[in-house]
Amino acid sequence: MSEADFIARLRAIATHPAARGLADDAAVLGDLVLTHDMIVEGIHFLPDERPQDVAWKLVAVNLSDLAAKGARPLGVLVGYSLTGDEYWDAAFVRGLGEVLRRYEVPLLGGDTVGVPAGTPRTFGLTAVGKAPATGAPARNGVRPGDQIWVTGTIGNAGLGLAMRLGQEDANETCLTAYNRPEPQLGFGQAVANHVHAMMDVSDGLLIDAQRMAAASGCEIGIMLESIPLSAALLAVRPDVLDTRLAAASAGDDYQLLFAADPGVAGQIRDIADGLNVAVTPLGHAGVGAGIALTHRAQRIAPPERLGFMH
Repeated sequence: MSEADFIARLRAIATHPAARGLADDAAVLGDLVLTHDMIVEGIHFLPDERPQDVAWKLVAVNLSDLAAKGARPLGVLVGYSLTGDEYWDAAFVRGLGEVLRRYEVPLLGGDTVGVPAGTPRTFGLTAVGKAPATGAPARNGVRPGDQIWVTGTIGNAGLGLAMRLGQEDANETCLTAYNRPEPQLGFGQAVANHVHAMMDVSDGLLIDAQRMAAASGCEIGIMLESIPLSAALLAVRPDVLDTRLAAASAGDDYQLLFAADPGVAGQIRDIADGLNVAVTPLGHAGVGAGIALTHRAQRIAPPERLGFMH
């Protein structure tokens, strides 16, 4: 059973309004925003990655879900599998403390379990946040005519993974993007009352844009030439269509994808400038379904693989 099939079956159970139909980044219960993400060795991180970086990623991917709802983090609970490697466990705890101090988030509790030696390490984390006074923006609020934006740059983490696997010459920018993603908490909180919809880019820009379009019942048009690519990525790969499609379907970016009325573009740029966050308009929403890709005014068929899915 695929991830999508499994979630579809769960929707028959998750009927509480807080679940948002299991079609959002997080649950919203009153003024609380709750999210839970897991990471698994060999799927979300490599067996030889530093435990400190694994701890950072575990926290960051969950805080990114809070950022997408404009939420202020209140605390986290950690689920941890002990494999009997005392050095690894101690290093993970050091890394966990580092990332929680970085984002000023308290550890509230969690659970530990013992697993047989050699079992792939599996970790879960629940993050709890406080929704903005104006409400937590959902994925399903995109309106035809909205401008579609993204923060930061796209594709660095995917290239960083290729570097970790020895498939590309390494550079620090892309490796850091893969090892230590930075959730856009400040920007998410500041922009929440200016957007109609917002989500984080975790599995790939294209697949996440498609999910936003499906939730909103509209078409999202993306101009591939507008996707922001970093100088570090372009130092390794040429600025051609294939590079842009690869970056947009790679995943692990943890940037924010959002939709807003074109009339608030100036306010969005002012917020971004004040926080030193790059924002880029990618296209517009329209009547229809799915995503519509263009490159230099030429219609492009979506690639077979839009992003990561279990």
